[in-house]
Amino acid sequence: MTTRVGILGYGNLGRGVECAVNDAEDMELAAVFTRRDPASLKILSKNAAVVSVNDAASYQDKIDVMILCGGSATDLPKQTPEYAKLFNVVDSFDTHAKIPAHFSNVDASAKTGNKVALISAGWDPGMFSLNRLYANAILPQGNDYTFWGKGVSQGHSDAIRRVKGVKDARQYTCPIDSALEAVRSGSNPELSTRQKHTRLCYVVLEEGADAAAVENEIKTMPNYFSDYDTTVNFISQEELIRDHGGIPHGGFVFRTGITGANKENRHIIEYSLKLDSNPEFTANVLVAYARAVVRLNKEGVSGCKTVFDIAPAYLSPLSGEVLRATML
Repeated sequence: MTTRVGILGYGNLGRGVECAVNDAEDMELAAVFTRRDPASLKILSKNAAVVSVNDAASYQDKIDVMILCGGSATDLPKQTPEYAKLFNVVDSFDTHAKIPAHFSNVDASAKTGNKVALISAGWDPGMFSLNRLYANAILPQGNDYTFWGKGVSQGHSDAIRRVKGVKDARQYTCPIDSALEAVRSGSNPELSTRQKHTRLCYVVLEEGADAAAVENEIKTMPNYFSDYDTTVNFISQEELIRDHGGIPHGGFVFRTGITGANKENRHIIEYSLKLDSNPEFTANVLVAYARAVVRLNKEGVSGCKTVFDIAPAYLSPLSGEVLRATML
């Protein structure tokens, strides 16, 4: 049976979700919901509707799952609880420190509507989270290390664009090479947040904006920049488009551990991603979890879930028999 998908928000992530849905044989895009004038929005899918967000509630019987493609700074904390009362939903909320509170808010809403809501899907949180959990379970005596980049962070770039006086921005998260190599060597270094990454920002100011005030607000922003050595470069819009138009990303998850009666054997688990397009990869993760959310709801499940709660087989369009025969 075909899963009918709605997309809320049509920026980089929303466009990626549209492509991912179109690539999935068991899914179809029913509608894109936008805060813009629907008549002004051109999408790739010929058979999908473009609808005002104000009319989303009227699509409850036409959509099996709504994929929310807003930003974590201000959109998703409001949108996910709101829409989880009406639809099965999936979001990519990525402010790690605020995930527990977001989970609680969404869980109450989803249970009210008897829906399933999957939060914080993507690659981190998401795929990296799963690898941290698996590795900790396998090597209980050990250390965790996560490195991001070098790449453009959508969430951090969005947070900069919300700063007064900012017209546009890109933020690169950059691993510190010496820290990365120390972990890979198995020396188990103790590394602070500041010792693992730097943050590099390219900012286009609005006319008349106070550059010093903008730079200070960026560098002192909690949960985003205050714990890192952050460099802010002010450039023109033309330079931003020319030199920073792509959205690559990636990173590494390590678990180092020891085993044996005398803890004589050392092990290193390394999982890495190298992504040409951060939003398109994230979109593909969201679509896989959208499939799982619909399956769970049909089984009578409701409430908020994370990637930790979803069995891998629920992500795949293949049957259990095919999975066991080809991938196990």
